[in-house]
Amino acid sequence: MSSSYEKTVLHYINGEFVPSASGETFTNINPFTNEAINPVAEGTKTEIDSAVKSAKEAFKTGTWGKMKLSDRLKHIHRIADLIDRDIEQVAHLESLDTGLPISQTKKMVARAADNFRFYAEMVKNRMVGEAYHVDDEFINYTIQKPVGVAGLITPWNAPFMLETWKVAPALATGNTVVLKPAEWSPLTANKLGEIIHEAGLPEGVFNIVHGFGETAGAALVAHPDVQLISFTGETKTGSEIMRNGADSLKRFSMELGGKSPIIVFDDCDVERALDACVWGIFSFNGERCTANSRLFVQESISETFISALKKRVLNIIVGDPSHPDTEVGPLIHKDHYENVKRYLKIAEDEGSEVYAAEVPKHLSKGNFIPPTLLLNVKNDMRVAQEEIFGPVLTVMTFQTEEEVVEMANDVKYGLAGYVWTNDMKKGHRVAGAVDAGMLWVNSQNVRDLRIPFGGSKSSGIGREGGHYAFEFYTEMKVVHVAVGDHHIQQFGKKNIAASANTNA
Repeated sequence: MSSSYEKTVLHYINGEFVPSASGETFTNINPFTNEAINPVAEGTKTEIDSAVKSAKEAFKTGTWGKMKLSDRLKHIHRIADLIDRDIEQVAHLESLDTGLPISQTKKMVARAADNFRFYAEMVKNRMVGEAYHVDDEFINYTIQKPVGVAGLITPWNAPFMLETWKVAPALATGNTVVLKPAEWSPLTANKLGEIIHEAGLPEGVFNIVHGFGETAGAALVAHPDVQLISFTGETKTGSEIMRNGADSLKRFSMELGGKSPIIVFDDCDVERALDACVWGIFSFNGERCTANSRLFVQESISETFISALKKRVLNIIVGDPSHPDTEVGPLIHKDHYENVKRYLKIAEDEGSEVYAAEVPKHLSKGNFIPPTLLLNVKNDMRVAQEEIFGPVLTVMTFQTEEEVVEMANDVKYGLAGYVWTNDMKKGHRVAGAVDAGMLWVNSQNVRDLRIPFGGSKSSGIGREGGHYAFEFYTEMKVVHVAVGDHHIQQFGKKNIAASANTNA
């Protein structure tokens, strides 16, 4: 895989790729080699102000706000077609930028095209109002209107797919967009800008400002002309964003951290549960919000299941993310790599056994953490409570259904959960009892674009996905129409009539 990129990544503002006004750039680093890939324009409040101004003008006075739905959706379908055309290039850039294995980035890019097509159809067929008749006097009906400028702040762990997950509904519902992508993964955000430019969207409808959260991100959140902030990232940052945007009464959608349980009962299909457990924590290099990072396995099968886990962990293919056989690549950035290593040290200090293979010496330049099991973990340990966000699985055992539900819920997060059992009554019971926004029974993380996505507790606020995204990206308006001559109170009329009689 080439570790270089031909050009400086620029901002995309008002239909043009532009450098920062200051001329400042920062360096994008290859996680496989820790060598420079390319420079990236560093945006600040200046670029955010420019991008928001262009987005506001495109919404208020440009053609986007007045465009017929059928014409707007042609643009959305065109974006999807161009993503399909460039799948190989986008997948390569994503893998280069993030360290994700190329076999996984190809699948994620295909899902990105699906996001646009899905929302084109969803807006056309499901963004419909309701009508209420009141006797023969009124018809009351609802309509959904775009809100305005949507600020989208996206993470680095699956950047292209998660950017399109937000951009597609925002644009399809008629909003304009300012995207602030994660600074550690700018390449595919830039490619999305090129694709949208080629798709011919009017100037200002879609904008990208690269930069750091504490400068560009903070300026976007605080901007009074940005009505919506959709954020995916860590819980602490989400709290800060809500505080910073409170003065302007912004609407927030927050998909935050997770520490999701996978509960394996002794009556399950053990081999399938093993496959799902391994894939769910070690795919995406373990850098996924819905990863099943806490394993609870019933004691009667724990010895067999953990023994099988150990064999799997030692045989997962760790290596060059550009190689088609690689299953786990390097973590995205040296800072994140050091943080995950810190948690492995914490695990040892807490009395856990750290079980992992050695990283091959020829991979020493990269940010490699091998697939790791933390054994002999207690549920109150930091490694069982805090989000590590790497290829690290904490392993615990349980005896009863009641016990495991209590353990699964004894954490501040509530994003996802996984239950494995062939007793479907129990499966439904446990799925209903686990405090999480999304539960899968006898399945790994298979997404249905029609259903809501989001978590509870410290894992987020609100839901996106399917028609649920309309609640965030549109404003509900009610129109009351009188169709008969209903009674209207006549304040002041009696005095007028009395005065007229007196004068007569």
